[in-house]
Amino acid sequence: MDNGRENNADREMGLHDEIIMTLEDKEELSVERIFENKDVPSWRKQLTMRAFAVSFVLSVLFCFIVMKLNLTTGIIPSLNVSAGLLGFFFVKTWTKVLEKSGMLKQPFTRQENTVIQTCVVASSGIAFSGGFGSYLFGMSERVAKQSAEAEYGLEYKNPSIGWMISFLFVVSLLGLFSVLPLQKIMIVDFKLTYPSGTATAHLINSFHTPEGAKLAKKQVRELGKFFSFSFVWGFFQWFFTAGDDCGFVNFPTFGLKAYKYKFYFDFSATYVGVGMICPHIINVSVLVGGILSWGILWPLIETRKGDWYSADLDQYSLQGLQGYKVFIGIAMILGDGLYNFFNVLRQTLAGLFYKFQGRNANMQIPVVEDSSHVRKSLPYDDQRRAQLFLKDQIPTWFAIGGYFALAAVSTATLPHIFHQLKWYYIIVIYIFAPTLAFCNAFGCGITDWSLASTYGKLAIFMIGAWAGASHGGVLAGLAACGVMMNIVSTASDLMQDFKTGYLTMASPYSMFVSQVVGTAMGCVISPCVFWIFYIAFPDLGLPTSAYPAPYATVYYNMAKLGVEGFSALPKDCLKLCYGFFAASIVINLIRDALGKKRSWFIPLPMAMAIPFYLGSYFAIDMCVGSLILFVWQKINRAKADAFGPAVASGLICGDGIWTLPSSILALVGVKPPICMKFLSRVDMYLGS
Repeated sequence: MDNGRENNADREMGLHDEIIMTLEDKEELSVERIFENKDVPSWRKQLTMRAFAVSFVLSVLFCFIVMKLNLTTGIIPSLNVSAGLLGFFFVKTWTKVLEKSGMLKQPFTRQENTVIQTCVVASSGIAFSGGFGSYLFGMSERVAKQSAEAEYGLEYKNPSIGWMISFLFVVSLLGLFSVLPLQKIMIVDFKLTYPSGTATAHLINSFHTPEGAKLAKKQVRELGKFFSFSFVWGFFQWFFTAGDDCGFVNFPTFGLKAYKYKFYFDFSATYVGVGMICPHIINVSVLVGGILSWGILWPLIETRKGDWYSADLDQYSLQGLQGYKVFIGIAMILGDGLYNFFNVLRQTLAGLFYKFQGRNANMQIPVVEDSSHVRKSLPYDDQRRAQLFLKDQIPTWFAIGGYFALAAVSTATLPHIFHQLKWYYIIVIYIFAPTLAFCNAFGCGITDWSLASTYGKLAIFMIGAWAGASHGGVLAGLAACGVMMNIVSTASDLMQDFKTGYLTMASPYSMFVSQVVGTAMGCVISPCVFWIFYIAFPDLGLPTSAYPAPYATVYYNMAKLGVEGFSALPKDCLKLCYGFFAASIVINLIRDALGKKRSWFIPLPMAMAIPFYLGSYFAIDMCVGSLILFVWQKINRAKADAFGPAVASGLICGDGIWTLPSSILALVGVKPPICMKFLSRVDMYLGS
């Protein structure tokens, strides 16, 4: 899980396992022999206007979904299945209509499907790496005011569409060039797995076979059915939310006492769907974290009110109980992030050593620049894929020149957006960024784990401490986090897409162009979507809001901690932070020591930390989704694996899209007609 964003390659791989196994059983496990009678279109023909039109529509859809998840809990599941399904469905429908009218000029290919997938994932990825639920919104006055005033005054920079779009353009595109010269080494020479990219390729390949196309149609039908249900359910709930704490989202499922400590089912279709996509261990870990914090720890600390913290403080003051919630959660996140950083670094170095040793000892991989010299001893699939991939390699001079040109523009531009971020801070970041981007891309290829947010947190502490409190260290640290996070995130995403393109015979040229177009779309769409939320919901980012943006508070206080040190913590909080930081590392050590087969019952510290600040209500939703899938798998495993992701995606997409009309209603001043509220008998009598 990366800042709540976790990979679900195993589940995606399982979605079409039966079809892929059937396909691979034919022709001695060769997938490409099934497609050998179909011509591979040139890279220019893979980039069609219909592909980019569909990509734009889906990008808007997924940006709304990711933004809602960002601003509620920060847990963002993999949406590759739904992006692939919807892309296939829209273009297939489009081409069928044109075919019947005799106007179809170019059939829909798996390469074009890959272009759509790449473009949509790149665009919606900006909604995450753009920091709208973390570092970028953490700069705002709304979030900064929740912290006690700093020694040198309150530092903030309120969002505006202009500077957000400019910032994202100058930092996001740079990451695409940082590891571009290594495309051949990573994909062809080292043959890195990139599990999510491989799963997506299997999905797309299966769509374009007769068996896969039939299954895809059924999956789209299920997705549409649950999309409609989720959208209508969100609309129905809206009628009962006329005031504070009204509606189904505040239903005290387990009683009012449990409701006070955030234990209730809030009828969220989104998080039931998220629970169906996320692995069971993630859902259980989040619930365990909620029980540990809101069920045990916070009630115990409350008994120290007046001793550990003043009884006169506002309930949301970070010098009171709220401070323990935020900083102990940060300690667990940092402990987990630090452990995984060194763990992935160890695996990366070991993997590099193994690959170079294997390359020198056994030259059975194509390590030549000329596609005509690919070894004939390679399997048929690898021969075809490597020939195309090597034929359309992007020149190294273009990658290096693009990186330096964009770095120069960025270094000149960023200090005008953030005057606290000096030009020499940016140069230092850009010197180290390609190395860190390579580490992240290589580690992601081995483990499927992106550490983009961890590298961002390192930038917060390093640049924030360098700038110092008196020179705007908090904002400098948060801005540096955004620069670093965007570079390493887009770099690993690009390599994932190259792997997908390699396995679907899509040209590296078309993959790079679609990634650039998707990133550019995201740099415009994501700020606009965030702005809708920001204007429509004046309480956005507040603890009592439907959109509390928990990671914005976490990131701001990380930056504050890096600049001011431990003086920002309430009494005895530091001791508890040390304990939970150490516990996070120990839990990870135990998980790794037991191995994958025996560690399934050990919770994940990163997932446990999320409800420390928010509460357990969404964890209960996720566990309901997990339980639904578990029971479904017990009844009919094949059907659950085939249709579970489609049902989950429908629930997430429908509820996510409802936020658009609900935001418009809020903007034009239309209020719900009914307030459904739950009171105790005593409060009811006092009210009357």
